[in-house]
Amino acid sequence: MKYYPLGWGEGLPQVVILADGAFPRNALAVEMLRKVPAVVCCDGAAHKLLAHGVQPTAIVGDGDSLSRKIREHYAAIIHQEKEQETNDLSKAFRYCLVQGWQDILILGATGKREDHTLGNVSLLMDYMQQARVQMMTDYGLFTPVCGDAELESFPGQQVSVFNMGCTRLAGENLVYPLSVFTNWWQGTLNESTGKSFKLLTDGKILVYRTLKRDGE
Repeated sequence: MKYYPLGWGEGLPQVVILADGAFPRNALAVEMLRKVPAVVCCDGAAHKLLAHGVQPTAIVGDGDSLSRKIREHYAAIIHQEKEQETNDLSKAFRYCLVQGWQDILILGATGKREDHTLGNVSLLMDYMQQARVQMMTDYGLFTPVCGDAELESFPGQQVSVFNMGCTRLAGENLVYPLSVFTNWWQGTLNESTGKSFKLLTDGKILVYRTLKRDGE
């Protein structure tokens, strides 16, 4: 039974990967960017980070979204990968693994093109096999889970559970019962009844928890 916190308590993730989607507006996400030990930017996200007064630890990607000024000024921390088989988020993730970072939070991966959003969220199911990784949006937290798990929560928190290949699925401390859903919408709009809830499963699922109670 693995335990997945909603936040990081008094600690912080080892690194934030800032993707080139919509820049975070949520106060918790912005605080993470300012306090986390390392921030790895996906190419064009570096412009946004610098505009908010935060220095990147590394800039990773194919380099096509960087201005000449940034390429020249930050040449020492730019790690360019020209291959086009994976996107910049995966290139940044690989860079983090090489540095030995295993506790990773992804920000800025949503909020623009919907196809990019879906692609980025789906990558969590691949990344989870190599690191502890979560993705925060302005509204909630995506957590990939494999096998039985307990997740930190609060009463009234909205919870959605997406089946990514499991054949057994049940829950505890949720308003509505879980089953092996055949379509993503069937696992949405559940609700936690306590400070944590349990998920009992034999495979992979993707869990979404809102950062605030519904209506706040």
